[in-house]
Parts: sequence; structure tokens; C-alpha cells
Amino acid sequence: MLKTTTAVSRFSPAPLAQKVLGSLMLTLLAIVLMTWGQAGFAQGLPDFTGLVEENAGAVVNISTTSTPAPAAENKRFHGLPFDERQLDQLPEFFQEFFRGPQSPFGGAPGNSQPSRSMGSGFIVSADGYVLTNNHVVEGADEIIVRLNDRRELPATLVGTDPRSDMAVLKIENGADLPVVKTGRSKDLKVGEWVFAIGSPFGFDYTVTAGIVSALGRSLPSENYVPFIQTDVAINPGNSGGPLFNLDGEVIGINSQIYTRSGGFMGVSFAIPIDDAMSVFRQIRDNGAVSRGWLGVLIQEVNRDLAESFGLKRPRGALIAEVMDGSPAQGGGLQSGDIVLKYDGDDVQLSSDLPPLVGRTPVGETAHLTVLRGGKEITLNVEIGRLPDENNAQQPASSDGGSITSPLGLIVEPLPSDLADSMGVSGGVVVTGVNRGPAYNAGIRAQDVITEINRKTVSSVEDFQKAIETLPEGRAVSVRVVRQGRAIYLVMKP
Repeated sequence: MLKTTTAVSRFSPAPLAQKVLGSLMLTLLAIVLMTWGQAGFAQGLPDFTGLVEENAGAVVNISTTSTPAPAAENKRFHGLPFDERQLDQLPEFFQEFFRGPQSPFGGAPGNSQPSRSMGSGFIVSADGYVLTNNHVVEGADEIIVRLNDRRELPATLVGTDPRSDMAVLKIENGADLPVVKTGRSKDLKVGEWVFAIGSPFGFDYTVTAGIVSALGRSLPSENYVPFIQTDVAINPGNSGGPLFNLDGEVIGINSQIYTRSGGFMGVSFAIPIDDAMSVFRQIRDNGAVSRGWLGVLIQEVNRDLAESFGLKRPRGALIAEVMDGSPAQGGGLQSGDIVLKYDGDDVQLSSDLPPLVGRTPVGETAHLTVLRGGKEITLNVEIGRLPDENNAQQPASSDGGSITSPLGLIVEPLPSDLADSMGVSGGVVVTGVNRGPAYNAGIRAQDVITEINRKTVSSVEDFQKAIETLPEGRAVSVRVVRQGRAIYLVMKP
């Protein structure tokens, strides 16, 4: 019979107590560190309560009413064989069908209900001047401003500036009204905390917060505004409301959002207060806004264009065309110049130039550093006044047979009628493009080539000479005029 033994563990109570005590101490230490960490994190977040209490009184809700224009007495319904008077003779059911807002025939003109809209704004003077967006009050027949204390006061439209989407209102009989403090948007830094007060979807005095995401953003609809980009939640109804910094100063006017859904998606844009106050003062004092004007068409300098023009890196604004009779033409600027500095300010992106020019007082001389022929030169240009959109000036403006080039291009002399319609005085017209460097560069049939590798092309002979001297394996610039607009393309022979 096998003998078995049972192992008996022996232990001392003292070591066990030490282990338990040590474990408890570690747990307590972890709790203390976690509490400290949470407290430190909380201390790092801004507290907006005091700032909101101080500034909410100067933020207003703006509601507008627009009355449709009255219809002509005998206005017909989209070609139907009866007019307004004849419609009155129809049974009530059919009258409602044709006049109703859901009518497939558009309803009876003059019978639609007044339209209403809502937005935000803020008071900048104790006597009642209010800043908001132009699109909030555009077309309004009646404007009502509602204050934080629930007073509703009528306001008149002093003036607008559609280019910056700005509007100035005046509260009638305004006196001793609360006023916001305005800061300096030029002192903003990316990553700085900001917050907004407005009325999204009609919810008055809603506060949202975030950070400055980027500065100097250019949008296609407003080239003269260097927008502040934030991630502050902005929605319909916030338009025209103030954007504050942590000093309680207004540093922007919430204006636009980027969205694919119609609501906030994390990208909001505000008009810098420096630009907004300049517009306000001009509208208040002069009733209109005047901006500086250079008179050039510009484009971005990408890597290939930078190489073709001899720049070490992409920067500046490439002048694709100079307007006839413009300040730029008078100051000696030429197509193909790359503006590197404007009055001492670096021009890194082409979108940097329009706001700089727009802020320059009309008649003042600006000093431009441009790259021309591989060398930097300084030009002095007297800035003109930006023309109204309806009166904008148009761009300024051989014999021989067709020629097929090794670039894959077929070109012909430029007909005089096409030259007149394009606004150019010389060049060659592209009649065919085969696969090759020219096609890869984006040159297409009916383009007019006026310059290759910084050499003017006025005829087929000029074109032939220019392509014979092209460097191999290096990007070169080609200036083409397409549908009346000049643009530089990059070609790699």
C-alpha cells in the first residue's frame, strides 16, 4: 500500500497583514492621483459663466418680415387660360387648389404669405448701432430687434456690404443700451478658446464654445474676407452673432458654415472683427464701403509652377492677367509676375493678397515685391477703388499655317475675331491636342497660348522658337487664355 502525504502550508499572520495594508495604500494612492488628475484637467478648461453673464445683454435676436410684391391685376397662372379675375368665378375648391402654396402652378401671385427669417446680432454703440450679416436682413421690409430683457424694438437698415456679408442696423430711439467690447482679431492664435452667443433654430441666447481652427481662410463667395475658422457649433439662426475670446471681447461675426447636411459639421467661419469694424465705420459715416483694388487675376503657385518660375518652394500669388486701365497696369505689373510681399507683409498663398489690397485706402501707394524673370523687384502701385460688381472691368488684352509640335499640340494663327472675343492682341489657337506633355498639362482645344516658358507668343513663328528652346525634364509655365480668362499651366517636356 502506497503511502501518501498531504502538504500543509504554513504561514505567519504578520506578512499577510503587511500585504493587505500595502495593497490598500496603493489603492488609496491611485484614487488620490486620479482625483488630482481630474481636478487639474478641470482647472485647465475655461469657465464661460461669468463671460456669458457680462456679455449676453448686448447680444440681440433679429427677426425680419418680407412682404411679396403685389401681382399685376390680370397676372396669368403660368400660361393657364384664365387670369386672377376669372379664377374668382371658379368653385372655392379650385380657387384654393390654384392659389395654395402647394399648388403645382405656383399659386396666385400676390396671395402668398409674408416670409420671415431669424438671425443674431450685437450692439456696438449705446445709441443703438447693431452689426449682423447681410443675408439675415436682405430683402426685409420690417426688422425687429429683441434684447435679452425681452424688449422688442424696431430697427432701420443703415447700410449693407454684400461682399463681406455685413449689415449695419440702427435701433430706433436707442439710448443707454448695453454694448459689447471689441477686441483685435489680428491678435488671435490657432488653438485659442472662443465662444458664441446666438439663436440657433430660434433658441435664444444659446452658448456654444470651441477653439480657433485656422486663420485667414478664403471662401469662393467672399475673396476680400480672411475668415476665422472655428469648431464652435454654429447653426441657422447663429448668423450675425458675436464670437468672443476669453477676455469677453468680440473678435468675429459668425457668418457661414461648411455642411453637407444643412447643420453643423465642425467647420464654422467668422468675419474678423477688424474687418467688420472697418466696414461698420464706412457704412455709418459714408453710407457705403470702398475697398482697395489692384486689377489683376491671380492664381495659386503650386509645386510645379514654383519650379518653372525658379522658386525654391511654392509661395506668392501668380498674376495670370492684368486688367486694362487698372492700377496694376499703371504700376508696371505684368502677367507672370509672382507677388511675394505686399507693403511688407508676406504673401504665402494667393488668397492672402485680396484682403491686403482691400484694406488699403483708395489712393494710397502700396509697395509690392514681385518675382520677375527669376529676380525680385519692387514696384510702387497707387491703389484704386474696387469697382461695383456690375461695372467690373474686363481683362486687357499672324499669318502662317498650322503647326504640329512634339508636345502633342496642333496650333494655328489666332483669327482676329477670336482675338477680339478673347480680349487678346496676339497668340496662337490650339486646334488639336494629342496625348503628351501638353495634354497632361491641361491644355485643350480652343485655348489661346500667349506665353511659353516666360517667352511671349504672338504668332506661330514665336511658338516654334519657344518650343525649340524648351529644357528637357524641367517644368515650364504656359500661359493660356480660356473663355476670356487667363491661367498659367505647368508642362513638363
